[in-house]
Amino acid sequence: MERAMINGVELAYELRGGGDPMVMIHGAQGDQSMFSGLAAAFAGDYRVVTFDQRGSGLSAKPDMPYSIAIFADDTAALMDHLSMSSAHIVGVSMGGMIAQEFALRHPRKVRSLVLGCTTPGGPNAIRAGGDALPNAYSTKPMTAEERGKALAEAAFSKSYLAKHPEVINNMIEARRARPIDTVGFAHRMKAAGAHNTYDRLTEIRCPTLVITGKDDALIAWENSRIIAERIPGAELVLLEPAGHCFWMEQPEKTRDAIARFIHKH
Repeated sequence: MERAMINGVELAYELRGGGDPMVMIHGAQGDQSMFSGLAAAFAGDYRVVTFDQRGSGLSAKPDMPYSIAIFADDTAALMDHLSMSSAHIVGVSMGGMIAQEFALRHPRKVRSLVLGCTTPGGPNAIRAGGDALPNAYSTKPMTAEERGKALAEAAFSKSYLAKHPEVINNMIEARRARPIDTVGFAHRMKAAGAHNTYDRLTEIRCPTLVITGKDDALIAWENSRIIAERIPGAELVLLEPAGHCFWMEQPEKTRDAIARFIHKH
């Protein structure tokens, strides 16, 4: 694990492989470890960078206002630190929000854009029903058992959990190993809540793939359809069965869809 001072905040990052640069941007409650399988799948052909954003994982967690624009600028500055003039950008969930903003603020740094299980935000977004989001993403203190179980049950489809009950224990152990800092997490959730790119998505001109699981209980899949319709020439891939963590439930299909898209462009 490497560390760098980026925009005044120490960020932890990891580089894998060689070739054209690829940057993976994780979600609100996650950290770079959520990409362990996906990053390894692409490291044979790409120089893949994963990192913990400010307020998450092993990076610094300053008590200050965050915004999606700040996260996008952190990503750009980390790329500069690594001498990456441009890269294939892959963002999931809140990372997909950051990736949208990144493409708008730093268009010359984007070779291609992959937006996973994310939303345009604002009043035009489709809200998911049920209690999955408030239960799994509470900013109140929770034990590793409470948070890990709530996140697993919200982020994976019921059919996947039935076949892989060990996922819940894995999530609990992940929260034990990297506890959620509630102060930093609260700033992150507030930033995600303010996200709204709907009116600006038509300005994105890079090749874009929008991909999600049809059974996503956290961010309704219809948001991916909206994003794909708003970005000129964007492609949409729906994976079934798959929940919010579609790249873990359907790793081969996810890898193949992204690889085909990048090779085509």
